Amino acid sequence: MPISRVGVDVAKSVFHVHGVDHHDQVEWRGKHKRDRWLDAIVKRVPMGAEIGMEACASSHHLARALQARGYHVKLIAAQFLTSYVKSNKNGRVDAEAICEAMGRPHMRFVAIKSVAQQDVQAAHRIRSELVQQRTSKANQIRGLIGRVAPTGIGQLRAALPCWLEDAENGLTNARLEGMNGLFQGARSRAR
Repeated sequence: MPISRVGVDVAKSVFHVHGVDHHDQVEWRGKHKRDRWLDAIVKRVPMGAEIGMEACASSHHLARALQARGYHVKLIAAQFLTSYVKSNKNGRVDAEAICEAMGRPHMRFVAIKSVAQQDVQAAHRIRSELVQQRTSKANQIRGLIGRVAPTGIGQLRAALPCWLEDAENGLTNARLEGMNGLFQGARSRAR
């Protein structure tokens, strides 16, 4: 019987595949290197078959490549796969779990993102990380300055140079030097 559904466990260097026919009988189990797995799919799996993977950043790219070759690709969130893993977690078992999970009638799938959508997501994550770092640095400055600091990053930026230049600020030269370094680092990141 031809393969109708394939689960693929995406890894750094080796991909495991698990393919079944329309009667859920195992037709193919394989282990392929990253640069050869797509050719193996094209050779063994007929166009129009369903191919499932665990949703991750690289799986969206791989899904687009499979769709371009005529396959129906389904991505499954990791939290929905754990209940289908039957034994010790490894690539072969994960591929089988993905294959089984995608055959369930009420399984929820992740939409495949376009390159533009992934770019937007990356920009949001980078910005979020930068804001978190800035907030952390501001809180560190507030904790080390030894004064009541104003609320808000803009007010802190305005007040800090005045505090550092104040000759009677009560800060030692070592702390002044450290605080000035924090301030200069926060200013360069803000640009």
